[in-house]
Amino acid sequence: MNLIDLKELATRESERVEWKENVADVQDLVRTAVAFANDYSNLGGGYIVCGATEKKDAHGFQTVELVGLTSSRFREIEGQLLAHCRDKVEPPIVPVVYEERVEGAEDKRILIFVVPSTGYAHCYRADGADASRYWIRIGRETREAKDGLLRELLVRKGQLPPWDKRAALDARGSDIDLVALRDTLQRIGIWDPQKSIEDYLSAQEAISSFVPTLLAPSGAGVSHPRNFALLLFGRDLLKFVPGAYIVFSIYRGKDRSEPTAERRDIVGNVLEQTRKVMEQLNAEAYIAYDKESPVPNQHKYPLKALQEAIVNAIVHRDYESDQPVRVTVFSDRIEIASPGELPRALDEARFKSGKAAPFWRNQALAYFFSRLQFAQSEGQGIPTIIRSMQEEGCPPPSFVIEPGRVTCVLPAHPRHSLLRELQAIENKIIIGRNDDAIEQLEQLLNEDPSNFRAIELYCQASIAKGSSRRLLDLVKNHYETIKNTNNASTLLTLSETILSLGEDEESHKIAAALNSTATSRSLESNELRRAAVNLRKLKEDDKAIELIEEATKKNPALKRNAPLLQLTGKARIDLAKKCIEKARDRGTSRDMKSRAWELCRTYLSDAERDFHSALEFGNEIEREYIERDLEFLAHMQQVSKKPTHPSAPANPENVRRKLGKKFKVGDSRKTKRSGF
Repeated sequence: MNLIDLKELATRESERVEWKENVADVQDLVRTAVAFANDYSNLGGGYIVCGATEKKDAHGFQTVELVGLTSSRFREIEGQLLAHCRDKVEPPIVPVVYEERVEGAEDKRILIFVVPSTGYAHCYRADGADASRYWIRIGRETREAKDGLLRELLVRKGQLPPWDKRAALDARGSDIDLVALRDTLQRIGIWDPQKSIEDYLSAQEAISSFVPTLLAPSGAGVSHPRNFALLLFGRDLLKFVPGAYIVFSIYRGKDRSEPTAERRDIVGNVLEQTRKVMEQLNAEAYIAYDKESPVPNQHKYPLKALQEAIVNAIVHRDYESDQPVRVTVFSDRIEIASPGELPRALDEARFKSGKAAPFWRNQALAYFFSRLQFAQSEGQGIPTIIRSMQEEGCPPPSFVIEPGRVTCVLPAHPRHSLLRELQAIENKIIIGRNDDAIEQLEQLLNEDPSNFRAIELYCQASIAKGSSRRLLDLVKNHYETIKNTNNASTLLTLSETILSLGEDEESHKIAAALNSTATSRSLESNELRRAAVNLRKLKEDDKAIELIEEATKKNPALKRNAPLLQLTGKARIDLAKKCIEKARDRGTSRDMKSRAWELCRTYLSDAERDFHSALEFGNEIEREYIERDLEFLAHMQQVSKKPTHPSAPANPENVRRKLGKKFKVGDSRKTKRSGF
């Protein structure tokens, strides 16, 4: 009885069988044998059949014609292949050799090499080759494993650590943000207050049995952060991983042909990127209200699907690619593209249907995302996206597999075709039909007060019209819904618009409330500045300073933000002005006057510190304005300067002339001497 049924073998996957009628080059067979041993597609090895050829029958089905080899050719091929596999393959492989008869041809035989899969990555140095090369099987083709394919092969065979666990040799422990590290360890519940942060940032002690140490030792006695540690806690991530950022784009139509678009590059460590992009995506998942529907409140996209899609794109991407994750918002869908090929271990059809077995490309990274509850349990990401879209009533998601990237496409709920209506409204504002735009926007916002795009368009129309009365009425009617929007930028835009157009106490009260709600959200640096500017317009300079100082404590990088430093300096000058007014008030007691002058000098001293720091970190244009502020500050300091002799207080008339018209601290004819 035959040990190998060639007819049955002809029905197997072409990836596992190589048919050779004539063997012109034994080295070609050796490359295929090495590819089968490397077993890149995890199929269990393969067969090389010499003396047979693969054909199609009359019906187009695969069949095999057995031709056979002569005895001398049989032994020649067998000997050469086994010699090459033993002497020129590293580590050597030993194919199992079988011999089969050919019916009707007693003088010929079929030569079969059975090459089992091994636990190693094998390379082959052919005759005349300048170096050894690795070979893998892709479909019916034996291909040299290069670049990403080679790295993946070595990782699978355990001869190279996965990328996220490798040491970043150009980074040092000082490139890790210790505040971010401690915050994350506290959030996942493994922070021990009895230990120092350096105990965790080490090459000896792993923070969990599921991940290696954050640092990896090198032969030179210097420890380097592992790649996953840089991704999670790196200070300047793009310096070490150039593609580790997200491009967030918004197109108002269904394709990229629209004349205008928005683009934001989202940077920071991957945890910060995830939070930032989810804030942007949450704004896209707003609710459309339809009282005629059994489901009156309808999300455009289910938040759970958005979160799983972006986490999958960040955690499972190929970080050796210099391409960013791309999130593109169209009027009818969101596309989230993750760099890297679909792992060969995953079946494409099963992956698209959500039935593929779990596979982590960056396992250490995935551990933290799971513990931080950014991601579902193992293997549940795609099924959760599919289920969430179905439960929300959205069309099913699709997954586009292309060379170099995998894209998740999330179609919008059909109810949200109103985006095209918003585009038409924007066109009306551009050509000056503001009343028509406001009428249309009011209809939309009375149905869906949380539509942040409609709110921002209403602000633009109100500014163009020069009146905020109708905007104020709308905000009052839907205040609770608007207040609970997740988009801090929209709340700031509302506050800015009302402050710029409304002078009455009610306007200021509503603007202050909206600004306060916005500051309770997580703010980008530009949003933080906008909120602080609004507080200054509300004559609450002390609160503006407090807001920026609190944000700086949470994010020390803001200490190098020149616009914020300049803003705090200006706020302190305005507070100093208030101190001068108090000191000049004839109803102020002598002790209070003295205290007011002292506080004034303190504010000015702190402002000087802020301006000098802003000069250090500002660009050329910013420095020009900061230097003007410093010139004005010098005049203020001269005015508030303490007299050298207590019996010679400053002459109020001279002080007033130095301050100039900007101070408006009262009528000089009614001002008496004020003690410093």
